[in-house]
Amino acid sequence: MLAFEDYTYERPDIEKSKEKFQQLVDVFKSAPDVKHAIKAIDEINQLRNNLYTMSNLVFIRASIDTRDEYYQQERDHFDLIEPEIQEMVTSFYKALFESPHEEDLRKEYGSQLFDLAACEVKAFSKEIIPLLQQENKLTSEYSKLIASADIEFKGKKYTLAQLGPFAQHKDRNVRKDAMNAAQGFYIENEETLDRIYDDLVKVRHEIAEKLGYDNFIEVGYLRMQRVDYDATMVEVFRQQVRDVIVPIATNLYKKHANRIGVDKLKAYDESFVFPSGNATPKGSPEWIIENGKKMYQELSNETGEFFQFMLDHELMDLEAKKGKEAGGYCTFIEDYSSPFIFANFNGTSDDIDVLTHEAGHAFQVYSSRNYSVPEYYFPTSESAEIHSMSMEFFTYPWMKEFFGDEVEKYKYAHLSDALQFIPYGVAVDEFQHLVYKNPEWTPKERKQAWKKLEETYLPHRDYDGIPNLEAGGFWQKQGHIYEDPFYYIDYTLAQICAFQFWKKAQEDNESAWSDYVHLCKLGGSQPFLQLLKEGNLKSPFEKGTVASVVKIIEDYLQAIDDNSL
Repeated sequence: MLAFEDYTYERPDIEKSKEKFQQLVDVFKSAPDVKHAIKAIDEINQLRNNLYTMSNLVFIRASIDTRDEYYQQERDHFDLIEPEIQEMVTSFYKALFESPHEEDLRKEYGSQLFDLAACEVKAFSKEIIPLLQQENKLTSEYSKLIASADIEFKGKKYTLAQLGPFAQHKDRNVRKDAMNAAQGFYIENEETLDRIYDDLVKVRHEIAEKLGYDNFIEVGYLRMQRVDYDATMVEVFRQQVRDVIVPIATNLYKKHANRIGVDKLKAYDESFVFPSGNATPKGSPEWIIENGKKMYQELSNETGEFFQFMLDHELMDLEAKKGKEAGGYCTFIEDYSSPFIFANFNGTSDDIDVLTHEAGHAFQVYSSRNYSVPEYYFPTSESAEIHSMSMEFFTYPWMKEFFGDEVEKYKYAHLSDALQFIPYGVAVDEFQHLVYKNPEWTPKERKQAWKKLEETYLPHRDYDGIPNLEAGGFWQKQGHIYEDPFYYIDYTLAQICAFQFWKKAQEDNESAWSDYVHLCKLGGSQPFLQLLKEGNLKSPFEKGTVASVVKIIEDYLQAIDDNSL
């Protein structure tokens, strides 16, 4: 059975690929009937999938080891050629709208393909290719810089991910020292981080201007393929968060301070949830995977089959190590119909969160991998995050396998953290709206804007004199702001939907799971609001939804004697 390490990478000859692609588009344009048009589309998608496969193999292998010179060179190469691939795909999208068979093709594939194609056409022109190449180079520079962190702490060297467990240490001084050590890296590299983001903002603004838009916000929404909601609706959601969730979260932080016995909660206290210590997995990464296999076998036939596939093909790289990029992700390797999970296990409860979260993404794309168009493998990101966040809740009955007698600690911390995350996620989104509305801002002005947003959304936050954080630099650790503009709100929208699945699972687990699997199988074949209807979920944009959903979570948390955990 072919394992991931045997998946073959071969640098594509971009000129030959462009020539072949154009020939296929010409065949599509001249198709005498819809049957021949569909055959041409299948061949176009086969070529696209091969190019995407090569790109993904490079991305995965370069992020697993940023010190691998070969894959770093290939990543740099793809930074240059991906805009050219985008140009090829856009030419196909334009041909879709010019086809005499458009009506029949809409019946075959659904209107979502055409709506997604329209977004791409509006967000791209040949003129911006050099700017897109520059943007890719800058985002790669950021991720490599973060991965290069080699921080001395208590006589040893750590990556940023490996420092994570110290944020949960019982000794408050250790927590503070660990945060200072991590921030020492950001302070040391502040000038570079400022320069990279400043360049990104300016490049993105220039892209928007060349495309005929006032600023990058419109381009950002097109890139995120938001076909059934806009910035006005997002602001309605943010207002609900300010009015409803911020006061609840602030109260939870007060309980947190009381629970761990401090007069004032500091930023370095936030990850330390219980005075007896946070819940941690009771075994090694290998042990976690074995328990994960048992969990997914018992959860459902579908998840058992999926997780065995991941194990058989060695499609997970989970442990934190030197030279590895930060964070976690799931991607899809098209030619092998294989999801891939990347993570940074560090011995905290985050290891279980990332296993269930990224496995939620992977299970979804495994469930929809047989669509004939690549656009439908994954849904747009706010929908995709429903699958991941909901999987975290559907696996609650198995958390005792990982945490033993600390399972109630884990559930309380996980659920409260999910709620407290939303104001931060919304602050990140509003920050980006402000930044791209004011592209002339200096790095200092951006940090001042972030500081004001913290006062609104995170009024409890106290950095205890750490200079770069006091000055408004916390956001520079958030890779999405550099690499995936306007993505972050999607986590918060999805969290409101995942809370609904949590509630439904308590009332009727079989029905809730059925809705979830149905949603996964639909992949990206429908836009966000339509997918919510298919999953029997309320829209976060409707006034009152946030209050009704969050009330249930608040009541549940209030009913728990958190001091006894």
